[in-house]
Amino acid sequence: MSDQKLPSRAEDFSEWYNQLVLRAELADYAPVRGCMIVRPYGWALWENITAALDSRFKATGHVNAAFPLLIPRSFIEKEKSHVAGFSPELAVVTHGGGEELEEPLVIRPTSETIIGHSYAKWIQSYRDLPLLINQWNSVVRWELRTKLFLRTLEFFWQEGHTAHATLPEAEFETRQMLDIYTDFAVKEAAVPVIPGRKSDSERFAGADQTFSIEAMMGDGKALQAGTSHNLGQNFAKAFEIRYLDKGGVLQHCWTTSWGLSTRFVGAIIMVHGDDQGLIFPPRLAPIQLVIVPIFRTDEEKSSVLECAHTLRKELAHAGIRVKLDEREGSSPGFKFNDWEMRGVPLRLELGPKDVAKGSVVLARRDRPGKEGKAFVAQQGIGAAVVQLLEEIQKALFDRALAFRKANTHETADYEEFKTAVEKGFAFSWWCGKAECEAKIKEETKATMRCIPLEQPGGSGKCVHCGDASTEKAIFARAY
Repeated sequence: MSDQKLPSRAEDFSEWYNQLVLRAELADYAPVRGCMIVRPYGWALWENITAALDSRFKATGHVNAAFPLLIPRSFIEKEKSHVAGFSPELAVVTHGGGEELEEPLVIRPTSETIIGHSYAKWIQSYRDLPLLINQWNSVVRWELRTKLFLRTLEFFWQEGHTAHATLPEAEFETRQMLDIYTDFAVKEAAVPVIPGRKSDSERFAGADQTFSIEAMMGDGKALQAGTSHNLGQNFAKAFEIRYLDKGGVLQHCWTTSWGLSTRFVGAIIMVHGDDQGLIFPPRLAPIQLVIVPIFRTDEEKSSVLECAHTLRKELAHAGIRVKLDEREGSSPGFKFNDWEMRGVPLRLELGPKDVAKGSVVLARRDRPGKEGKAFVAQQGIGAAVVQLLEEIQKALFDRALAFRKANTHETADYEEFKTAVEKGFAFSWWCGKAECEAKIKEETKATMRCIPLEQPGGSGKCVHCGDASTEKAIFARAY
């Protein structure tokens, strides 16, 4: 780790983020421009994210599978709006085994087409429905402007794909998965999100409706953190995904797709981090507690390390992800700063006096300095740490929610709107017209993030054109 201080978030939020990702060893740049190498510490965080989501998917009847990386070009071209939406981002393989291929192959940007092809073979009758499959994989989209975790050519994610007998079942699935993403973001990541519907122009290519969860980052910008799409019968008709209903009539299925990617790692960094570095929510933190032994002499070293090993075992037995920092040649002060930068929620300091007294010092990452320190008895340390981690989890969510509320403004007119989107979210009446949305983007650089599911009711005048409006939308500048 470099001893040089990170740029402050206020001074240069973007550079603070870039340097933090590299210094905390979450990821590194790959030799191919726009790609990233996820390092073990970053992958451990992603593993905890995948575990939290995977258990929720399985609890709602979904199963995992794996579909191919390479897709025939003709598959992508079957659904017209899909190919129009993704064509600029496609990576295409034209040669294999030293020869030109008869048909070019696309490296999957998403898997609706290859899965649609498979579902057409697998689904024959209403008895085969619903079909609820998820896969964990990576996809490639040829992005021009990239940023580690937030937008890379190749990224890791999960993509769920389901087929149903009726439109109401597909609608239920679309909203259920949005609710699962919301629950995960709030409970596991301590990230407050706004679930809502995307505008027609922001809809996924090939979907009838797209829903998303939108989060406010520490600089007031928005991040789309997960999406759920009702695909209607568009892909079912393109790939002939049909079933015989109970009356023996052949019907097209109704399908959905939904995904959450490694950009959520970026959300966690930008929502919770401070000028000292990362702050991980305890439920997802790769390491929940680090033990830093403090000693001067060999005699002190022996007794402190013996006690530290005992505490480590006890904490691990209590289900806590714990690390004992036994690095030689590094001072306790260096270790404190290093683990603070890496976002570990709790630090346990143990010196000779603590060993003698049967106590330890616990330091909270979310409250730097004396305010976050407490002396705790070694006896019953596991239960004390579990409780403290829960307190930190709640405190992080409450702080993030308070920040979002303080930087979200209900705007009475367009001048207020323009001021609001410079610093955070504008919650404003909107007419729903694409030309109005495009003008707002052109004039303010703010996009319509979502129409929140939770609406105030009533009606008002569109913040831009003044036409009658029945819904309020969230507008913001975004990543």
